[in-house]
Amino acid sequence: MSKAEQTKKIRDGQGFIAALDQSGGSTPKALRLYGIDEDAYANDDEMFDLIHEMRARIATAPAFTGDKVLGAILFEQTMEREIAGKPSAAFLWEERGVVPFLKVDKGLADAADGVKVMKPMPDLADLLKRANAAGIYGTKMRSVIDAASPAGIASVVDQQFEIAGEILDAGLVPIIEPEVTISISDKAEAEGLLLHAIATHLDTLPEGREVMLKLTLPEVANHYAPLVEHPRVLRVVALSGGYSRDEANNRLSKNTGIIASFSRALTEGLSAQQSDDEFNKTIAASIDGIYKASVAG
Repeated sequence: MSKAEQTKKIRDGQGFIAALDQSGGSTPKALRLYGIDEDAYANDDEMFDLIHEMRARIATAPAFTGDKVLGAILFEQTMEREIAGKPSAAFLWEERGVVPFLKVDKGLADAADGVKVMKPMPDLADLLKRANAAGIYGTKMRSVIDAASPAGIASVVDQQFEIAGEILDAGLVPIIEPEVTISISDKAEAEGLLLHAIATHLDTLPEGREVMLKLTLPEVANHYAPLVEHPRVLRVVALSGGYSRDEANNRLSKNTGIIASFSRALTEGLSAQQSDDEFNKTIAASIDGIYKASVAG
């Protein structure tokens, strides 16, 4: 199937995008939640082997198909590994009908102006080349907003769109993720500033260039409706951001046109100690709940 068919699936499909892209900093926590403590591995190589086993178990579960899961975001090492004997991206698309994305950021810089922009990405051009060769459709990169700071939020969005331009030049579709921390007291105000900053950049994108947006579920339902409807936006997805799955699904269902791209909320309740039958039933129920919330809007 062609890139055009993948684009149609992402634009029009009923379902959500699975975030399977925990990286070095977040992997120990993800493994702990999965029932694997840090004394179970001696080094990073063993840690990444274990998280890959978890991701492969999710991707090969009977319920993990393009019927409800439109796409999946992979960590760089996942792209370079195999699932069920096939390169991961090829397995997802050819065997499951799930469009593969790749996390490309290298983590967050130190906090300044109430935000954390992304660290420099000196190897981005090479990574994008390898992503294309692997059959990756798009990318994802994350910044964090910790305060309603006009200057900080402007710097986050400026950086995101600057790098998105490089990704578009490479023929991939960028997911821009300026996460607003759910616990801050001025979250609604930060979301107002973010909406304005993103819309301003979208208005300058030339015809034929489209981005995706991954946004924290807002305090006011349908706050991001102007972005959902913007002609330069392929799809708006939501991160769970620390909300429980029930809370994330409840908030998501009230935001028309936005679908999920959950990570921790997707894997909630999964355990390395579960039998395959228990595991498959748990992930199926998780997928079903997130799917229903995604299509409810």
